Amino acid sequence: MEATAQEVDAAVRAAHAARDALADRTVRAAFLRTAADELKAAESTLVEAADAETALGPVRLTGELARTCYQLRAFADIVDEGEFLGVVVDHPDDTATPPVPDLRRYKVPLGVVAVYSASNFPFAFSVPGGDTASALAAGCPVVVKAHPDHPALSELVAKVLRRAAARHDIPDGVVGLVHGFEAGVELIRHPLVAAAGFTGSVRGGRALFDAAAARPVPIPFHGELGSLNPVVVTEAAAAERAEAIGAGLAGSMTLGVGQFCVKPGLVLVPAGAAGDGLVKSLTDAVSDTDAGVLLDHRMRDNFVAGVAERAALPDVDSPVTPGSGGEHTVAAGFLTVPAGRLAAEGEHDLLLEECFGPVTVVARYEDEAEVRGVLSRLPGNLTATVQLSAEEAAGEGRGAEILAELTPLAGRVLVNAWPTGVAVAAAQQHGGPYPATTSTSTSVGGTAIERWLRPVAYQNTPEALLPAELRDGNPLGLPRRFNGVLER
Repeated sequence: MEATAQEVDAAVRAAHAARDALADRTVRAAFLRTAADELKAAESTLVEAADAETALGPVRLTGELARTCYQLRAFADIVDEGEFLGVVVDHPDDTATPPVPDLRRYKVPLGVVAVYSASNFPFAFSVPGGDTASALAAGCPVVVKAHPDHPALSELVAKVLRRAAARHDIPDGVVGLVHGFEAGVELIRHPLVAAAGFTGSVRGGRALFDAAAARPVPIPFHGELGSLNPVVVTEAAAAERAEAIGAGLAGSMTLGVGQFCVKPGLVLVPAGAAGDGLVKSLTDAVSDTDAGVLLDHRMRDNFVAGVAERAALPDVDSPVTPGSGGEHTVAAGFLTVPAGRLAAEGEHDLLLEECFGPVTVVARYEDEAEVRGVLSRLPGNLTATVQLSAEEAAGEGRGAEILAELTPLAGRVLVNAWPTGVAVAAAQQHGGPYPATTSTSTSVGGTAIERWLRPVAYQNTPEALLPAELRDGNPLGLPRRFNGVLER
């Protein structure tokens, strides 16, 4: 199934040729809704195929497919509304300094988008996922590089999307699909590819990011690469609700066998009795967690080796030992370490790197200085969380100060919640400082569409030559800013 360079070229050229079919926003929105309907209609077949390749289970996969359908419909609503076009009209003003000519600005699609599927979400971050949905909503055809962990499902889903396209006279090429490592490299280098979206490892994502930048004409590369998702538990919070925090942490770090990109991988817990109670609660909850299957044996082997290497470091303990749970499974667990070991550069730096799977590192801190020391050494993250007491949440103590320390580290900051579970919502931000992502954009939520657009301004252009979106009478009824006034 490995695509040749010629097959990649054909897929990209077919996508490029399909651009005009997406020009009409009404057609685009209808296509997205039909795609959601067709995916839902094929639910039993798709979930069965997905489970056969990923072993994620029908319950999880059915929920993920529902989320994917919701996301497609949400983007259809965004396309209908039209605010994403960012229409701004300024009439001439000779009294301004300097004078303002007639200027009309909106956003246009970039062109063909290369999408690199994720392993851990065979629907929501794969062929029909957020990158594809937002690119199509922007008016950009896509060519998806299928993930090797679910190739058959990728083919099935691509057929469903093409069937939806055909119902609106959109060519099949609007959703291309290729397989294989070399095909992914050829895709990022293709001169007709205008942008790329990626979800995966730091190593793989950085290689593609560098390739995108090294092209004769560099292109935007929106990559989600890796995240530790730190959590700070204050001493007051631990004293107030140690059992609940421990149980919540266990549920979050083991959800999906620890294969979520926002799994909390480092938790700062106070030393002393309050922190001991939290660790006991975490121990009890994780000990009751069944062994699970990772997406493939390569990931399983990396997990087993990774936790063994971390557990062998000085002063690292394993209250519940993570690692092999059987020939095909892994056992959840966690490691503890004095926070002082992480506050300075050294052999414990490995504990500050993401370990994909059901494990987290609990760093026990003696004082606030150690918390600040550890946080100062962290790279960028998708999320950062603080668990506060009721009094601290009401504004007493260091709550605001901790939030200020966490904000530079992540794209989403949580208070008294857990990061697993990324809502598809207008205000969502799923992206953060490098290496969490390679751009400041989000890959989840309505503003994900902005990644595939660029602004264009028309100056002193006769009304008859203007795109309909920019004409004075606003014939399309778009939200816009007209002579400085926001109209809706």
